[in-house]
This record gives sequence, structure tokens and C-alpha cells, in this order.
Amino acid sequence: MAWITQVSQGGVAVARRDDATMRTPQIQPAVSAAVSTASALDLRVDDTVILHDSNRITLRLRPCDVLARVALMEGQGGAEFEVEVARRLAETDSPVASLDPRVEPRVYVRDGFVITLWTYYEPVSLRDVAPAEYAQALERLHAGIRQVDVIAPHFTDRVAEAQWLVGSRARTPDLSDADRELLSTTLQKLTGAIGQRDAAEQLLHGEPHPGNLLKTKDGLLFADLETCCRGPVEFDVAHVPEEVSRHYPGADQELLRECRILMLAMVASWRWDRDDQLPNGRRMGADLVSQIRAAL
Repeated sequence: MAWITQVSQGGVAVARRDDATMRTPQIQPAVSAAVSTASALDLRVDDTVILHDSNRITLRLRPCDVLARVALMEGQGGAEFEVEVARRLAETDSPVASLDPRVEPRVYVRDGFVITLWTYYEPVSLRDVAPAEYAQALERLHAGIRQVDVIAPHFTDRVAEAQWLVGSRARTPDLSDADRELLSTTLQKLTGAIGQRDAAEQLLHGEPHPGNLLKTKDGLLFADLETCCRGPVEFDVAHVPEEVSRHYPGADQELLRECRILMLAMVASWRWDRDDQLPNGRRMGADLVSQIRAAL
């Protein structure tokens, strides 16, 4: 996946893993592919604004006001999955960002890039979103997404990626032996403990943190459905600020605590990846390891 997104967890900013940014020579061809695709669909494009650049570029196309996501075609099966989930959720009462309704809801391919076209929402500050409102939106999302039947990875697949990083000294050369042992043990033991609880599982957003939440005139909407996976709802709730999780009804608090520590261990593992692109990522990784050690 996906782009760097900062999150507030227990007062410390964390972020999910991000693959290398698109190389500079690829940016202009990617923008041109998005413009050409939109223009061919009779969407007027006079100028573009790059909103984010990671392993895919996110653009605002004006004046048609389309949000275009562009990635290299190789290895981008996630775009097909994201569009399918979004298309299914559009048939439910789920609070999610929508594909642009003026064009066919699919992945477009042009000049070696895959392009998806979404509704553009003017950014509004989330500072005045009440924790209860956030929790209610997440509950509505879970209710809607339960109606969607798609093949999706399990949350433990993401844990396995983090375990592989921690186990590879070549990929995490700056990680100390003590911290490597802590992260490896935490990932393994908590994955096992969560599995032993035999909690009910369903399709999840995967990362419903504030970076993937939009405040719009239509209310709160969740974006970035590429992260959808299966697991207990507590895995999703672990990604929201603690003051929000307190308002989520029926959450198993001990399971939530385990999921939250597991999530922090996953993020800490990504921060120690030699290819991590997040500014101050090593410092964040060290802070997260300290949080994990204190929590355990």
C-alpha cells in the first residue's frame, strides 16, 4: 500500500508502512496519464494539484474536482481490490469516500500506470470531531462492511510482514538486538494470544485512524479501503485514539489492549526498515519500542 499517514496513538504520532516514493522522472508521466484518462472520459482538466506522493500519486484534477490516484501498473492489484470494496460499499449505508459517480467505477490503465478516480472532498479540520461521533462512524462502517462479501487478507498477514522485517538484519540493520527481540516476541505472542481468544471476525477497514478519516458536508467518511482485511473489530478500534475507542460499544477491552500493542509493534517494525521514507522514522521507532516495553 499506501501513503504515509500520521496517527495519534496515546499521544505519540505513528504511521503505517510506506513503500518508496515514486521516482521523480515518473511523476510527470503519472500526472499526464491521469489527465489523459480523465479527459478521455469527458472530465475537464485545466490544472492539477499533487496532494500526496508515495508509491502512488494522489492528485486533485480541476475544475472537474476529481481525486485521481495513480500508481505504476506493476504490483498494483490493490487498486482492483480497493475499487471492488468501494463499489460494494456504495450499495450499503457505509460512511466511506466514494468513487466518482460520473465515470465507470473501475481501474483505468494508461501508459504503464493504473488510475482510479474518486470524489474530491474539500478538507475540513477534524479538531472539532467529538470522540463519540468518530466511534459512531466506525460502528456504522463495521455494520455496512459486514454486508460485503469479498476475499480479503487476514490481519495476521500484515503481522507476518512485520515479523519478516524484524527477522531480517539486512532490512533492519539499525535495530538493536534487545529491541529486535522485544518486537519479535511481542508480534509472535500477541498474535497467538489474539487468535486463542477465538473472537468473532469480519471484514475490517484495516487502518481507520484519523489520517484516513474525512470530515465532509456529508458527515465523517473513511478513505483508503486498500487496507481492508479480516479480523476482530478490536483490531480496527486499536487504530483510533483511545478517547474514541472508549465510545465504541461492546469492544472487548483486554482484546483491544492486545490489538493496540500489536499494532504499535507492527508500526515500530516498519519504522526500522532501511527503506522507510518517514521523516524522523528512526526516532519514532525508538519511541514506539519504549511505549511497548512500558505497556508490557
